[in-house]
Amino acid sequence: MNWHPLTSVEQLDEIVEESKETPVVIFKHSTACSISSTAKSRLERQWAGAGLDHVKPYYLDLLRYRPVSNEVAEVLQVTHQSPQLLLLQDGMCTYDASHLSISVDAIKKHIKA
Repeated sequence: MNWHPLTSVEQLDEIVEESKETPVVIFKHSTACSISSTAKSRLERQWAGAGLDHVKPYYLDLLRYRPVSNEVAEVLQVTHQSPQLLLLQDGMCTYDASHLSISVDAIKKHIKA
């Protein structure tokens, strides 16, 4: 899994636009939380060979970039969770999951054909 860092509010606008061409996921991670670390590790293990090569994964460190996380919640109209996975398609969030509900199978079910 090749994470792309999400570090600025301006970048979020670009990601929303990018999602109009290809599905994008944003994983919001708290480096101080063991549940978040478990969810991230499980996601990375499941990603390999899952057929999601066309989905671009972004990683947001909540502790370092809290203002970006707040903007994500506001722009995508989702309640902040940690950890949280957001699937963006066609410029909007079409699926979100948090904590141990985060899974590759769920992402695959929600990707538009």
